Amino acid sequence: MKRRTFLATSAVGVAASSLAAPTIAQDKIRWKMITAWPKNLPGPGVAAQTLADRITALSGGRIEVKLFSAGELVPGQGVFDAVGEGTAELYHAVPAYWGSKSKGILLFGSQPFGLRADEQFGWLYHGGGQALYDEMYARFNLKPFLCGNSGPQWGGWFKSEINSVDDMKGLKFRTTGLASEMASKIGMTAEAMSGPAMFQALQTGALDAGEFIGPWTDSALGYFQVAKNYYWPGVGEPSSAEECSVNADVYNGLPDDLKQTITLACESLYNPVWTEYTTKHAASLKKLVKEEGVQVKKFPDSVIDAMGAAAEEVINELRQDDDELVKRITESFVAYRASVGGYMTYADNGQMNARASVMGY
Repeated sequence: MKRRTFLATSAVGVAASSLAAPTIAQDKIRWKMITAWPKNLPGPGVAAQTLADRITALSGGRIEVKLFSAGELVPGQGVFDAVGEGTAELYHAVPAYWGSKSKGILLFGSQPFGLRADEQFGWLYHGGGQALYDEMYARFNLKPFLCGNSGPQWGGWFKSEINSVDDMKGLKFRTTGLASEMASKIGMTAEAMSGPAMFQALQTGALDAGEFIGPWTDSALGYFQVAKNYYWPGVGEPSSAEECSVNADVYNGLPDDLKQTITLACESLYNPVWTEYTTKHAASLKKLVKEEGVQVKKFPDSVIDAMGAAAEEVINELRQDDDELVKRITESFVAYRASVGGYMTYADNGQMNARASVMGY
């Protein structure tokens, strides 16, 4: 080889080596993900582990995420504060748990008579919701992402049959988020607690009824053992978004490509998580009816009407909130619901009604 050629080749090799060196030498980032769920709970627990694994894989191992279930590092209800304060780098939970921080947060998860799973994603990513989501969570040193959805939740497990609104009054009922306020307005006593705690409360009589998610997850928690009346529709939560929030200081300190990795990991799981819920809810409901003697019942129209009136009261109160950001979030939600809801009358709703009239399902 000629000396000039060798030197040129060597120079290219040195340059390539110097460019590659930072990647080779880069330290692995180790993150703790804390969750609001028991480990591998069908539905949210499974989704949390999938997200942790996906971030690790998509980052090429540059970020290694280790999951800790509820109670391992902090209680499930403590993950919001723990990540904001830096105890862990990120969490997996649902916005419906953080109403004590701001009622505006609750709209990002679910709303009585609100948005379906696809509409919820549409509001955040195409209707201005994500900017409001970011603005709200920045108050708590968090960067939030939607990363899944349970789809339509159920009305709940009831020990006794419901024939009128009067039958609802005075019942101790487990629910969360804005659905709690709706329930209170029709005379129920709303109780917030974890899914496993709900089973124990139904068993002991501390609760008369309760809702958690839907057939797949509810089956795993055994509610059918202590209450046989399973009511639909779950108008309190037409969908329930799952979220991942990252400590804002940690997130802002990442290089741009790893910020995109976190974003992609969350966004890419939304549909797979939602459709897994739908698929496994359907299979689980058949099993509950055939093998466990569960009675699937529809709320009477009078109950649904009362819930609808109560839900509008809840939204109107948010529109009058003292917090200007809560007002903006609420107005954005209301406008998007009206716009996309009007279209869905002809589109998805029209198709589903037509299918049901012909096929029976």
